[in-house]
Amino acid sequence: MLESLISARTFKCFCYGYHLFRRWKLSKYIKIVEQTPLLSNAQKFVRFWNRALKGELFVGLWLVFKEFYKAQIHTVQYPLEKLPLSPRYRAVHELKRLLESGNERCIGCGLCEKICVANCIRMETGYGEDRRKKVFEYSINFGRCIYCGLCAEVCPELAIVHGKRYENASEQRASFALKNDMLTPIDKVLSGRDSEFSGVGSISVDADKHIKLTPLKYLEETDENAIKTTAEIKQKEEVNA
Repeated sequence: MLESLISARTFKCFCYGYHLFRRWKLSKYIKIVEQTPLLSNAQKFVRFWNRALKGELFVGLWLVFKEFYKAQIHTVQYPLEKLPLSPRYRAVHELKRLLESGNERCIGCGLCEKICVANCIRMETGYGEDRRKKVFEYSINFGRCIYCGLCAEVCPELAIVHGKRYENASEQRASFALKNDMLTPIDKVLSGRDSEFSGVGSISVDADKHIKLTPLKYLEETDENAIKTTAEIKQKEEVNA
């Protein structure tokens, strides 16, 4: 009997609390019925004028026409004109040669092949007739290459660099993967039309100023003084003779 009374009282309290909560929730929202008044043709025209033909529209049109009829054109007339590229620009790779002899700079160390994150460099090396290590095949799959520049950065001989040739559209991806396509032509080197690479990784013009003297520099100075002393002694002997 006691349990039934407690249950009934609990249910009554729950119903009363739910009733209060419902009244409180409904009191938060007020519904307002607002009817849009009908506009006349004149009012519609004024509304269209205010929304569409504001002053900002004419300001923008004036700026466009002012730039349109200027004599100086900022547009680059490509392909007759091209923007200058930064020395750090990473385009299609180039294999360099030595300017003095025209020989290939690549020594076949394989560092570029090992560091390539895209695994797109392949190299075949061997010994030539003079028993020196040579690179017979060198290819880069430009379909996989991400042009990160790690191969050019790790090269100890500055043999592989990023050039400035970015117009490499072709029907076949294999057209730009062979060694002969990237290697600097030998006639360009022998004729003196090629120059030292000045991009990322190259030696600066004032590099000699930043070289510190080695601890053995005093030996060179001693040798120079000894040579001068020997030359002076010979001159004196010749004069006395």
